Parts: sequence; C-alpha cells; structure tokens
Amino acid sequence: MAESDVSAELAELRRLADAGSADATDELIQLAAEQGNIDELRRLSDSGNATATDQLIELATEQDDMDELRRLADRGNITAAEQLEELTAE
Repeated sequence: MAESDVSAELAELRRLADAGSADATDELIQLAAEQGNIDELRRLSDSGNATATDQLIELATEQDDMDELRRLADRGNITAAEQLEELTAE
C-alpha cells in the first residue's frame, strides 16, 4: 500500500473514530500500533481510550521511551509506572 493510501486510510479512520465509531477507533488503534505511531496512540489515549493507553505503554516500552512512560506515570497510570521502574532497573 502506498504511503498516500495509508495516510488517507488513517485520516478516514480518525474521522470515523472522532464521530464515535467504536469499530473505527479499534481499527485506528490497531493500525497505529502496527505502524509504531506513538502520536496517534497518545492522541487516543489522552482522549480517554484505555485500549490506546495499553498499546501506547506497550509501544513506549518496546522503544525504551522513558519520557512517554514518565508522562503516563505522572498522570497516574500504574502500568506505565511499573514499566518505567522495570526499564530503569535494567
């Protein structure tokens, strides 16, 4: 799939998700996770989506993104705090 096709698909999924489509939101989260799109996962997580938060933590952990984990931990996310603690202990 060409990059422009992926961008168009992402934009359409974002539009549908923002309009309240749970299926589009789930697909958007899956696509963002597969692409390593931390910004999209952060956007969805910050809007209160727990699945996006879980995927964001997983991706941040894989990428050793301490800043993102710290940001989530500072917002009270226990899982992010645990992952941050684990990574800093290594």
